[in-house]
Amino acid sequence: MEKKPRILIVEDEEKIARLLELELTYENYEIEKVYDGLEAFKKFQEEDWDLILLDIMIPGLSGIEVLRRIRSSNTNVPVILLTAKDSIEDKVAGLDLGANDYVTKPFQIEELLARIRAVFRTNVSTNNVSTSVDVAWYEFADLKVSEETREVYRGEDLIELTPREFDLLTYFLKNTRIVLSREQLLNAVWGYDYFGDTNVVDVYIRYLRNKMDKPYDKQIIHTVRGVGYVMKEEK
Repeated sequence: MEKKPRILIVEDEEKIARLLELELTYENYEIEKVYDGLEAFKKFQEEDWDLILLDIMIPGLSGIEVLRRIRSSNTNVPVILLTAKDSIEDKVAGLDLGANDYVTKPFQIEELLARIRAVFRTNVSTNNVSTSVDVAWYEFADLKVSEETREVYRGEDLIELTPREFDLLTYFLKNTRIVLSREQLLNAVWGYDYFGDTNVVDVYIRYLRNKMDKPYDKQIIHTVRGVGYVMKEEK
């Protein structure tokens, strides 16, 4: 029998937690739920999870602090944030700490299910890497990137990227010198099931530039006005 994916629900509103438990159990996921941040981090440490649904506003430890501790443990377990906050800054802060996605409450269960499916698809593809000793590198200008080790170098400098920033960068590297529209980038990196703010592409381009371009003499990510973005060397 195929093993059911295990999802940990971290939500202090019992009615919402129960609704999520019922819907996700019906979708053939194995579910456990906790109501505060301290218990959530304890469960994370004690058991293996395929996905964590993490509310930001929870007692004990905030969802953001739980996420910070999870990512500091060097784990790639997918995390989807549940938040009542509606500003792009709050959502981006969570994503920048390593969350895979977010859903703003109140949400439609169909939307959440689509986000979960998209995260599982992405996680399978990024974890299905070669076990060979030889590591393949993408190289462009003075940039070197390995999908297998998820390392990024500009010259001799190791650059730390969040999972989403890394996925965006590798898509550029697979399409160098090709002008990519925001819609292309959104579909390729966030997936066709993504229902969030479309300006998230611009936000993450800015993040990449701050890490990849601004500290260096030559810019490699360029804006094509009215169209999108392109990775190319400056003349």
